[in-house]
Amino acid sequence: MWLWVRIQTWRRSDEGASLVEYALLLLLIAVVVIVVVTQVGENASAAIGKTDAGFK
Repeated sequence: MWLWVRIQTWRRSDEGASLVEYALLLLLIAVVVIVVVTQVGENASAAIGKTDAGFK
């Protein structure tokens, strides 16, 4: 019974909404970081490939 009361109190409080907002913000930041790292990696790979081709 005590757990049920705690869950109901948590659902009605604003902390749950804040937690969801922070989770969505963290997800957005993670997606942006992954996209940026992927692009930088591809550009670096292309630059290294061109440099390597120049030595052959």
